[in-house]
Amino acid sequence: MKHTPTIRAELDRYIQQKGLSLAQFGQLAGMNRGIISAIVTGNKSMSVNQLDRITEAMCLPEGEFYDLFIENFIIDHPPNMRRIEPFLFRCAELDRLDAIRRVVGAIMDNLLYSPKLFEIAEGLLAQGKNAAALVLYEGVAETERYQHSERLAVCQYRIFTIQIGDDQSRNVRVAAVFEAFVERLDEIDQLDALKDLANVYRSLRKWDKVDEMARQMRAKAEIQYSFVHNEKHKVGTPEKKTRGPLFGYIAYADLLCASVCEARGDYQQALQYTYTYADLDWVKEDDEDTKYWMNLFSQWAEGNTYVYKLLSGDINVLHDYVEYIVATSETNENEKISKLLNVLIAANQYSIDVDDILKRFETLIGTFSQQPSSDDMYTRQVIPDYIAWFGYELGFYYLHRGKYIDGFKYLMNAMVKSHIINNETYFINCMGLFVRFQAHAVPETKAEYFNLIERVWENNVQKNGASNHCG
Repeated sequence: MKHTPTIRAELDRYIQQKGLSLAQFGQLAGMNRGIISAIVTGNKSMSVNQLDRITEAMCLPEGEFYDLFIENFIIDHPPNMRRIEPFLFRCAELDRLDAIRRVVGAIMDNLLYSPKLFEIAEGLLAQGKNAAALVLYEGVAETERYQHSERLAVCQYRIFTIQIGDDQSRNVRVAAVFEAFVERLDEIDQLDALKDLANVYRSLRKWDKVDEMARQMRAKAEIQYSFVHNEKHKVGTPEKKTRGPLFGYIAYADLLCASVCEARGDYQQALQYTYTYADLDWVKEDDEDTKYWMNLFSQWAEGNTYVYKLLSGDINVLHDYVEYIVATSETNENEKISKLLNVLIAANQYSIDVDDILKRFETLIGTFSQQPSSDDMYTRQVIPDYIAWFGYELGFYYLHRGKYIDGFKYLMNAMVKSHIINNETYFINCMGLFVRFQAHAVPETKAEYFNLIERVWENNVQKNGASNHCG
């Protein structure tokens, strides 16, 4: 029978080898002799803080004894959450996800521990320890997979939020899994969940899904808004709050529906939705936050009205749209790229010369390669999509006007961005554009292009396990 080594035995052997007294080692570890004696003799268990002090006093790496700690004090013992909780937080600090998984595996057979582990996961998420929190959320979700609990749905929401990343093909799968749990969330959380899903599907250009999420969000938000303003609604009743003002979910649903119509080329219907969220006279609140959001929707409506007219072929509004971009350039950094993208789309669609406009925003365009960091799903998902799209449209514009150096520079940037977010459509479009103009590419640009294609191919082989040889 194999005996599991113990931290006590390791400590006792170290003290003997170094010829230290318990008091001397206690001084090294910043602990009194009595505690050291009790640990060595087995009369006292230890906390992770004490374990860290002992490990440091023995001149060993942080977390050296964590696997033994799990063996000695967690596995095959009744779970003691007062010991386990600080241990999990410490593991998160050291990025010891392996240790966290072992703890979760050891204690999650019992549903009684789900609430506490969920609470710890929430604490880790609040500290930005997303990877560690994800392990706990997955553990709780796995344990409760046959339960129709709200906690399970919240776990799935957190998993969705953490796992959504650069890889758009993966995002499709993550969103599809979470979508099945939305209805199990609290009514208020459902609004934020549907908004997040809509923005993810928007970045994936799955317009039927965007439309579906937007309509569900509007219907649910209208019910909640009516409830809040019902005369019979008890004043002083504690209410769960949405991330943004409640009326905003109704207006944002119309904005999303407008974007769906735009994608389908139905600019007149997009304008109708835009006029709807521009008219917010029905909003009953008048606090500063409400005024801020109403002003924002008003700005978006003004800009999108120009956009839909411009994309419809009304080139006369281009000047007014550019002035609008200048006037609102300080409001939201993330919207600048989408506004100039609209200019480029119209320029390429209707062969408009926008050299002066591009020159005017030259410095701003230079910042578009920098991915903004944010917890907001729109910023995390839609903006990277726009960055790749913008590079393609700018490359298209310059190449068709014979400005090959600039054209290939932006086209190659777009290819790299498209590869990063795993958007095959953009990547193939970029390849097609390059092939069309490759006769005008200098040898260095061609070499850069083929090197990128080869790297993408190699990555695909590694990821999918495809054969890279014949026969």
